[in-house]
Amino acid sequence: MFRSARAVAAAVLLAAGVVAAAPAAQAATSITINGGSAGRTFDGVGAVSGGGGNSRLLIDYPEPQRGQILDYLFKPGYGAALQILKVEMGGDTNSTSGAEPSHAHFRGDLDCNRGYEWWIMEQAKARNPGIKLVGLPWGAPGWIGNGTFFSNDLTGYYLSWLGCAKQHGLTIDYITTVQNEKQWSADWTVTMRNALNANGYSAVKVISGDSWPGDWGPASAISTNTAYRNATDVLSAHYTCGYLSAQTSCTVPANVVNTGKTLWSSENGSQDYNDGAKPLARGINRVYLDGKMTAYLNWDLIAATTPNIPWPTVGLILANQPWSGFYSVGKDAWALAHTTQFTAPGWKYLDASSGYLGGNRANGSYVSLKSPNNTDYSTVIETMDATSAQTLNLNVTGGLSAGPVHVWATNLNSNNPADHFVRGADITPSGGAYSLTVQPGHLYTITTTTGQGKGTAVSPPQGSLNLPYGDDFDGYATGKEAKYLMDMEGAFETAACGGGRAGTCVRQAATQKTIPWKKFVDPYALLGNVAWSNYTLNVDALLEKSGGYVELIGHAGAQDTGNQGAMNAYYLRVSDTGAWSIRRNNTSQQITTLRSGTTSALGTGTWHKLSLGFSGSTITASVDGTVLGTVTDGTFPAGQVGIGTSVGETAQFDNLAVAGSGGGTTSVLRNTAAGRCLDVPNVSQANGTQVTLWDCNGGLNQQWTLTTGKQLLVYGNKCLDAEGGGTAAGTRAIIWDCSTGANQQWNAAADGTITGVQSGLCLTPGGTGNSAPVTLQACSGANGQKWTRG
Repeated sequence: MFRSARAVAAAVLLAAGVVAAAPAAQAATSITINGGSAGRTFDGVGAVSGGGGNSRLLIDYPEPQRGQILDYLFKPGYGAALQILKVEMGGDTNSTSGAEPSHAHFRGDLDCNRGYEWWIMEQAKARNPGIKLVGLPWGAPGWIGNGTFFSNDLTGYYLSWLGCAKQHGLTIDYITTVQNEKQWSADWTVTMRNALNANGYSAVKVISGDSWPGDWGPASAISTNTAYRNATDVLSAHYTCGYLSAQTSCTVPANVVNTGKTLWSSENGSQDYNDGAKPLARGINRVYLDGKMTAYLNWDLIAATTPNIPWPTVGLILANQPWSGFYSVGKDAWALAHTTQFTAPGWKYLDASSGYLGGNRANGSYVSLKSPNNTDYSTVIETMDATSAQTLNLNVTGGLSAGPVHVWATNLNSNNPADHFVRGADITPSGGAYSLTVQPGHLYTITTTTGQGKGTAVSPPQGSLNLPYGDDFDGYATGKEAKYLMDMEGAFETAACGGGRAGTCVRQAATQKTIPWKKFVDPYALLGNVAWSNYTLNVDALLEKSGGYVELIGHAGAQDTGNQGAMNAYYLRVSDTGAWSIRRNNTSQQITTLRSGTTSALGTGTWHKLSLGFSGSTITASVDGTVLGTVTDGTFPAGQVGIGTSVGETAQFDNLAVAGSGGGTTSVLRNTAAGRCLDVPNVSQANGTQVTLWDCNGGLNQQWTLTTGKQLLVYGNKCLDAEGGGTAAGTRAIIWDCSTGANQQWNAAADGTITGVQSGLCLTPGGTGNSAPVTLQACSGANGQKWTRG
């Protein structure tokens, strides 16, 4: 409910559909919005495309969905309307959730069209010419400084990257002179600043920091090193409100504030595209209130990767199905929109008109900013932790407009998109005074500006990437990433085939060990559906160098978040000498050789057909049609496919084909009585987590695959399980690492019931509301025990 007042008298205005009825308001809080207040210059709110392949699948989306997603990210007055975009300078190495290709794989190499970050920046600029662009490396090719990051090579590497941006018609506004979260150098920052000035990039601003988490170490040298101080435009740090926190407090050390430098909170979030919205609502306001930080960047831009990769639902939009075109705009996007759609870089914070409601953090916060025209203003109010309604009496002064005020609201307690970013009734102040009643768990913007809006594009339904699948890689331009193929380490890119073969192949192009960001492993790339089960992967391979190997990967599932080499998967490895092995890995990186031997030498410059097949728990490996060996192992029942090489091996791959009937049907399971979906709470992947009901939202924690082995698979590597193998009524339904046990097998009947193979009991929620726990109960035929797919 919104309330408008003329001086002392008040009249109630109802904004239909924006807020629901709420408890009586607390005592009124008075706020003066004073255009004459001092305050720092606002630099913007944005997001980070980088830290590996989190944006990887976006470019593979079909139109019109790809354009719709980009509009929701960048188009003013439509969605998140980002004001800053920070991108990774690809380094051929895994930097959180994959590897991005470098523009210079080796000394003397240069290709300004590799990867997708140039394309994303072009798309962002086309939609919002005013967006600010930032570049930052996580890792780098190993030729730089012969493995030493801060070097003369690195200076040239930055300059060549800026030259590539120029080729794409892009002006980079900021570069960060550190290895992200790893190391920094005051002396090299000065060297880079001088090089920028000498090479026509004097307008590019330098950021020092991007330290982890909340570490302002690079600021320590500012006060004593004049050259470093002069070379630095912005000091930054990551997770200044705490890592994976509620972002209730965002303090900055006094010595950092006292540098007088512009301060940025340059990476935050790392939370689910819906669940991160409340922390974002707090943090965007509080980084300025607590620490005078004038920019806030969310990590990451978009969840455009597959569910077995670390942080699969982190971003502003979930876009992990280019094969179906499905995407979902998260509440996180609307949390940003409450600032980005009502301000612009160059606006000024009004310190005297910003603070905590009633002086109490628990009531919520508000920040006010004014336009460079010194007339328009916007105030962003969050009440994430409030327990009752609050009335705000506002008074506008200091030359700001006293005209009508537009009110926008988002109920972040609601999972209904209709309650997100809704325009309410305008308020007409009287003598500059008006009132507003704000509800708990809401985000509001009151503004004199216009042009805001909520995008209307709608996603198609979800769908599966089904078998058979194949790609001969012909038809791609050289230097590109093949459709759906995601680099995890190294650089797999299209190139003219060698060995006398015509057409285009995929080539692993990284020539040596990188300067890594995570733990370095040998190069590999993944593709496909985590629910694929019974299939044979066939790939033609050619080794370009002796002393190396090629590898096929199958049933690839979950990765460890700190080490992408720790992955649930099987491998066929064959070297140039003919030595081969079938291996099993897991998320603890416990590598087991299941079988090994020697076949005819592959040699170099010659094509060979490698095959890795799965039928139930039987695994078969072949080279050139000859079976090398067969093993029985059912540890990982399903997963993606992949290709790999030894470090420095520039091998080629062609005619990738995955033959089989694959992984069943993936969809939500909607309870007939409740209309809610079977859900893993809080996107947990912990063994023993009890499943519940929750509003259907398209999240990966609601995507269930009924495999040919009668398992209900979620995340690609966890199975619905009767806890402890229980067969009694009341046994909890949980998730657990997949096994071959009957307690993880389910029959989906035509009437919609789902019964345990072992127990014969029905999957039953204990109610119809959100968080209703699901257990096994005697089947009764009631609608509460019936489920529909999709």
